[in-house]
Amino acid sequence: MRKYKNTKVEHDGHIFDSKKEMIRYVELKLLERAGEITDLELQKVFVLVPAVKLNGRTKPAVKYLSDFSYVQVKDGQTIVEDVKSPVTRKLAVYRLKIHLLKHVHGIEIKEI
Repeated sequence: MRKYKNTKVEHDGHIFDSKKEMIRYVELKLLERAGEITDLELQKVFVLVPAVKLNGRTKPAVKYLSDFSYVQVKDGQTIVEDVKSPVTRKLAVYRLKIHLLKHVHGIEIKEI
């Protein structure tokens, strides 16, 4: 079921949540071929809060799943990107997760 009127798209053996995300992937692949970025990863998982025992039950870890991550060759900086619509950028859970990602891993999200 689609969440935000997006249409899943397949390209290069990957399924993307939207056409916009697939287009960004193609752009990043071109940058990788040009030698401007390295270590391109899709759907990289970042643990924000480890699993905990709560009221006798184990609760799973809280994770952030990025659309893309890569390293810029010019400065060695790791970049984490997320393709978001204006609606999803405002969601409380998303805002909390990017806050935690900055605090826990020192990484700021580059929103596309």
